[in-house]
Amino acid sequence: LWTFLNVSLESLIANLCACLVPAAGGSQKLFSLGAGDRQLIQTPLHDSLPVTGTSVALLFQQLGIQNVLSLFCAVLTENKVLFHSASFQRLSDACRALESLMFPLKYSYPYIPILPAQLLEVLSSPTPFIIGVHSVFKTDIHELLDVIIADLDGGTIKIPECIHLSSLPEPLLHQTQSALSLILHPDLEVADHAFPPPRTALSHSKMLDKEVRAVFLRLFAQLFQGYRSCLQLIRIHAEPVIHFHKTAFLGQRGLVENDFLTKVLNGMAFAGFVSERGPPYRSCDLFDELVAFEVERIKVEENNPVKMIKHVRELAEQLFKNENPNPHMAFQKVPRPTEGSHLRVHILPFPKINEARVQELIQENLAKNQNAPLATRVEKKCVVPAGPPVVSIMDKVTTVFNSAQRLEVVRNCISFIFENKILETEKTLPAALRALKGKAARQCLTDELGLHVQQNRAILDHQQFDYIIRMMNCTLQDCSSLEEYNIAAALLPLTSAFYRKLAPGVSQFAYTCVQDHPIWTNQQFWETTFYNAVQEQVRSLYLSAKEDNHAPHLKQKVREKKRTLIVWD
Repeated sequence: LWTFLNVSLESLIANLCACLVPAAGGSQKLFSLGAGDRQLIQTPLHDSLPVTGTSVALLFQQLGIQNVLSLFCAVLTENKVLFHSASFQRLSDACRALESLMFPLKYSYPYIPILPAQLLEVLSSPTPFIIGVHSVFKTDIHELLDVIIADLDGGTIKIPECIHLSSLPEPLLHQTQSALSLILHPDLEVADHAFPPPRTALSHSKMLDKEVRAVFLRLFAQLFQGYRSCLQLIRIHAEPVIHFHKTAFLGQRGLVENDFLTKVLNGMAFAGFVSERGPPYRSCDLFDELVAFEVERIKVEENNPVKMIKHVRELAEQLFKNENPNPHMAFQKVPRPTEGSHLRVHILPFPKINEARVQELIQENLAKNQNAPLATRVEKKCVVPAGPPVVSIMDKVTTVFNSAQRLEVVRNCISFIFENKILETEKTLPAALRALKGKAARQCLTDELGLHVQQNRAILDHQQFDYIIRMMNCTLQDCSSLEEYNIAAALLPLTSAFYRKLAPGVSQFAYTCVQDHPIWTNQQFWETTFYNAVQEQVRSLYLSAKEDNHAPHLKQKVREKKRTLIVWD
């Protein structure tokens, strides 16, 4: 081509390297390499969303639903994944497709779509990876014992016996399989009908690609639903540090014993997710909107394929528009070799490139573009919507302990205690203690006790003191990290507020009777409580000016909380 057009190869390379790429969301840019061509660059609307073309749909076509889901679970749980094919293009597409399915997570380990022959020893590295190799090295790669190997040409994957591959929790696994089947094999649902409806046409390849990605986007929205309620902003360092309470998230989701999500939360990809998406004020994208506002809709559509497909296609349209923001693309012109040129007997050898000449031409082009305005885009930042709180992933009705009737029993029992109605207290106390097995009832107890604290002190008679201690002990024995220590932290100041007189000048505080619980020996509890106290003080410091009159009261609360922490530490 360069000999036919009398253009040096160095000029083509320099023109390509010196081309200014517009920022994400910018308009189309036309440029030329100087070989009678006209090239077009169109950047996506958002940098955060992956650009896949048709690679995801092609990966499912090559390997099938089950195999791709296995590879998806493998990369999320930090296993080694190796593709091999006789096509370099297929290797690149497959690696890019698998990585894009992880969105909103980002792969944090070695990612080499085409591994050179000289670097095959990298396959023996101890770290996870996504790598592609040519099929000519098939005999070499089959000796690897800890690598999941996917044959793109044969459509199979090989999982070594030494690898325990964790899978998605139910019912999400079944829902994802069903959704992918409806999109990739729409005729399967009516294949056994005596009079099947007219054949359902598949979407074109680019849109089919986005529909598959939309299914995985919905999956992550369900997996991470309510994740922001488990984020904790620690402000005692030079820069704010964001901590994610993994145990609380797993406990509230009902997945403490699920090894898949546990491995995901402990992985490098999720650590990057928390660091990138944890800040409360930043630019938002499609995933933020989905996890904040659409999770309830996704849950409602579980058993309605028509509505589910409709939502998938809505998301697919947004993903497609991100990659193709301009429906009317400008005309591109790329000169092609003459017909039959590859059949010529005398084919010129590929010339050697003059590196110095390429560098010189690049510098010349950069000097010409020096005064060109830089392609920048102002990010639109906003407060990230928190969305609904964490709920169990299983379709279980909340326990009866959280019912309004049980909460009323707790409230009545506390009222009887402080009104010195001993008979009524004795009748309702057993039911109240049973109700305290539920988290909502324990929270109700702390709220009600707080109402009876006058100026940080509350003196009780001996009978009242014993009743309150019994209820506190019952509450604390079920407190754990699964509740983010909120209940124990709320009870902490109350234990130093309630007391009784044993003798003149001798008082007994409640904390002397509840100090043997394991939660007080948990270092993470004290760290979490301290960070929350700091955050509360920071929030009160930056509240609106109309609350400045309450500053002395806030300072008094801060001093009391500090004193409580020091006493207990």
